[in-house]
Formats: sequence, structure tokens, C-alpha cells
Amino acid sequence: GTTKSRIYRHLQTLMAAGYLRQEPETERYMIGPGLMRIGRSVSQNLDLLTLAMPILRELRDELGHYTVISEMEPDGLRVLAAVSGRSAIEIGVKSGSLLPLHASAQGKVGLAYSDPAVMAQLERGRFEMLTPHTIVSPAQLELEIDKIRQRGWATAPNEILIGLNTLAAPVFGADGQLVAVIGIVDSIQYIDAMPSAEQIRRTLGAAQQISELLGYQSAHAMHA
Repeated sequence: GTTKSRIYRHLQTLMAAGYLRQEPETERYMIGPGLMRIGRSVSQNLDLLTLAMPILRELRDELGHYTVISEMEPDGLRVLAAVSGRSAIEIGVKSGSLLPLHASAQGKVGLAYSDPAVMAQLERGRFEMLTPHTIVSPAQLELEIDKIRQRGWATAPNEILIGLNTLAAPVFGADGQLVAVIGIVDSIQYIDAMPSAEQIRRTLGAAQQISELLGYQSAHAMHA
């Protein structure tokens, strides 16, 4: 339904972007490295969700809260999937939502375990104040990130939305790099600014389970 010249221009654009390549001898077009990278990324996400979802459901059953898994992007944490809580009133985040780095528990975990350049880039911009409790001071956020690295988990009580809190923990891949962040989400009535010992233990345990399934070995496991 179009002309050969237009198709040719489209093909040239896709080649320039790395999505296609052309065999010199046959002049046939083949899949390029750009499309292969996209395919690997999709495959990794599907593998991650296949491994993570049973554990997220188990975490929901244990604690009753909405559970979620997110992935790091340059501008925030993208929610990959979520499992509804047991409460009659639904409190959570939608799949596909982009959570801010400075104002969400998931985002702060992302900052704590990603390249320091991400934090430096964030600090060059302006922190949006979503509620009166949102951290908008770079120095204060730096202190918060240091605490998260020490204890291995993050919260954001009333920071993204009044009345909402999340307890989040990192998921690592076989290479020790941050792969995703999981969390439990609920009213501040049920997840306090300082979560209960059981909430922390079970959330960290779920994150560790997923990490181990992805091939990650903690320092403790390697020396055991």
C-alpha cells in the first residue's frame, strides 16, 4: 500500500538506528543489534516476572498487603506487575506507573544500589514536592540513601501520597547488579513509618528468594 522509495527510506532509518542490518552479498535485510537488545530485555523481564510472581503472591498472603515489583529506568522506577492486597479497600500502584526516584521507597532503593551517576544527575534537577513530607533537599536525600544501604530496605511514609507507605527491598542479578525492586504497599495505618520486624523480615526474605533464583549469591552465602 505504499511506494518502494518510501519503504527504502524506512529501511534506511531502521538501519541507521541499529534495528536492521543489510547483508552486503545478498542485500537482504536482517535483524540488527538494536532489535536483539530489545528482545533480550523483554525476555529478561518475562523471566524475572515468571520467577517473581509466585513469591510476590506468597508475600501478599503472608502479610495481606499489596505487593509490587518495579524496574529501574532513567527517570524513575517502572512498575512491572502487582498483586492486589487482602484489604476490602484497594490501595496500591498501577502496572506501568513510573514512580519518582526521590519520593518513593522503590525509587530510593534504586538510588541506593545503582550507579552514583544516577544520583548526581537527579541532584542537578529540581525535586518536586508531592506532599509536605516529600524529601526535596539533596543533602537530606543523601542521608536517607546512606541509611538504606546500611539496612537494606526503604520506606516513604506520606512522601508520594498522604496516607500511603511502601516498604521496598532490592533484587539483584547473578552479576550482583540491581535488577528490580519489590515492595509492599498499604495505608500508613498498616505499614508504619517504621515497619514491623515481621514486615521487614518477610519483604527482605522475598527479595532474597528472587535474587537467588536469578543466580545471585550474597557475601554470606559465598562464605558459608
